[in-house]
Amino acid sequence: MHDERRPPVWQMVRDAVDALGGDTTNIAVRDWILRKYPGTNKSTISCQIIICSVNHDSRVHFPENHKPRTCSGRHDFLYRPQRGRIVWYDPARHGIWEIAERDDGSLCVQTANDAQDGGSDASVPPIGTEGHPAGEGATFAAESHLRDYLVQHLEDIEPGMDLFVDEQGIDGVEYSTPIGRIDILATDREGRFVVIELKVGQGPDAVCGQLMRYMGWTKRHLDEDSAVRGIIVAQRVSDRIRYALADVPNVTLKEYELSLKLRDAEPLE
Repeated sequence: MHDERRPPVWQMVRDAVDALGGDTTNIAVRDWILRKYPGTNKSTISCQIIICSVNHDSRVHFPENHKPRTCSGRHDFLYRPQRGRIVWYDPARHGIWEIAERDDGSLCVQTANDAQDGGSDASVPPIGTEGHPAGEGATFAAESHLRDYLVQHLEDIEPGMDLFVDEQGIDGVEYSTPIGRIDILATDREGRFVVIELKVGQGPDAVCGQLMRYMGWTKRHLDEDSAVRGIIVAQRVSDRIRYALADVPNVTLKEYELSLKLRDAEPLE
């Protein structure tokens, strides 16, 4: 039964930072919330800290920040001076931050000064296999473009999937481990870890080894009690990959395709 006295988690975060003096750590905020509101989901707390931190690059991956704006709203009250620490956002000290749209339609965080200087370099949009605009047979120009799209559309991979965020506030995009970087580390609707490896074009055999290596690390270091799942996303999955993983449990293969639709531009008034 829902407890009407429990505020939304972003408000819990704000109250925790206030109670902790306005200069604190992600872990201290989490522990304060769990003491006051037992049973609050730890991952949700971590995600809300990212969502509300004006200079956290990954905040644009969450629905609250899917539109460009100057950071002056209810989800714009934290600043991240270093990994694992947060303070009150003060535009006079930290600059005026905003969520901006690049020329290719993707979002980024930047200061107003960055915008005046031309902003961040726009990433290269998807291109066709012969260098033509996206259409039948088109692929992403780089794995990073496929990754950034999927992070904002995890529900397209599987309903109920969420981006993983650890206790230090580090999210699952290019998640760093001692054995390499996981393209996307997520959790499914049952709370199980999902390792997602991406390949543009024809995925090479190496992706199989990468996936198994990261699944093994995740199970031993993040969740020994449940089965870790793996997903490979590629434009085309080769038969060599299919055979290599045919008898491996908890691994899913997915293929993507792009399409382009044109419409007439609005005439001038």
